[in-house]
Amino acid sequence: MSATAPVLLRTADELHARVRRGRRAVVMTMGALHEGHATLIRTARGLAGPDGEVVATVFVNPLQFGAGEDLDRYPRTLDADLEVAGRAGADAVFAPFVDEVYPGGEPQVRITAGPMGERLEGASRPGHFDGMLTVVAKLLHLTRPDLALYGQKDAQQLALIRRMVRDLNFGVEIVGVPTVREEDGLALSSRNRYLSTAERRTALALSQSLFAGLDRHAAQEALCARAREVPATRARAEALSALGESRAAADAHAVATSAATSAPGSATAVRDAARLVLDDAARATPPLELDYLALVDPSDFSEIGDDHTGDAVLAVAARVGATRLIDNVLLTFGTGAAS
Repeated sequence: MSATAPVLLRTADELHARVRRGRRAVVMTMGALHEGHATLIRTARGLAGPDGEVVATVFVNPLQFGAGEDLDRYPRTLDADLEVAGRAGADAVFAPFVDEVYPGGEPQVRITAGPMGERLEGASRPGHFDGMLTVVAKLLHLTRPDLALYGQKDAQQLALIRRMVRDLNFGVEIVGVPTVREEDGLALSSRNRYLSTAERRTALALSQSLFAGLDRHAAQEALCARAREVPATRARAEALSALGESRAAADAHAVATSAATSAPGSATAVRDAARLVLDDAARATPPLELDYLALVDPSDFSEIGDDHTGDAVLAVAARVGATRLIDNVLLTFGTGAAS
């Protein structure tokens, strides 16, 4: 088990010299650790078990920052990070210098994210995912874990890492951990500290828009389930309206009609419910500047249609002041119940 203070390691040789008795679980971070990172480390501790080892990495990867992004501004708080990692159960913190990870300068050979990496975050931040996958691949080689854990908040990143590990035959298990939120619903992020009080009020629209989409999805799935139980007559719409949910009742006739052909709830309606919240935030002071709102297939992050069944990710990215934030929730269409 972890001591209170984790060992600080600066080189891969130091890490490789450690005796391994059980499974090694790695949590990769860029530092400025918060409760979201602590949750990842605690989850890793449980998966590694009492005989295993948990290693947290702290490395601000320059390849992930494009022109005009906040590389120099990104917080570096290694002493505080060691305390957070230790309390959460890390045995070691691997915090290499740039020349340890990139000994020959910027690498000439890099991982390419492919078509999935050109959508959403990739379109907003060209080259970001190539840089992310390159450093993840290098850190997987340097740390040699049995399993590596990543947060669901960075859903597209998680999907691309899983794809890289599968396509390139990395011998490591990838574990996704649910998003951790603050009491007001804002997804935990190292960038939250940049928000003023007024900016934070506006920023809450990200999570509120996702919850609005989630509510609409739940209502639609409940209606679809009810519609399948009610005979295909005029009484169907009346029975659905009797559910008492005002938004669901407004959609009752349309959903009842679609349910006759076993169609799932409308992806368009979910997007529309989320966009209403974001449109309001765009008129706030200070305003929210929307980058994207998307409802996508998690296998390739392409937009889904109203005939989609199975898993989906409702994702949003926006700027409030100088701070760019992202968030997402997971949905499943066609089950007759909310995920």
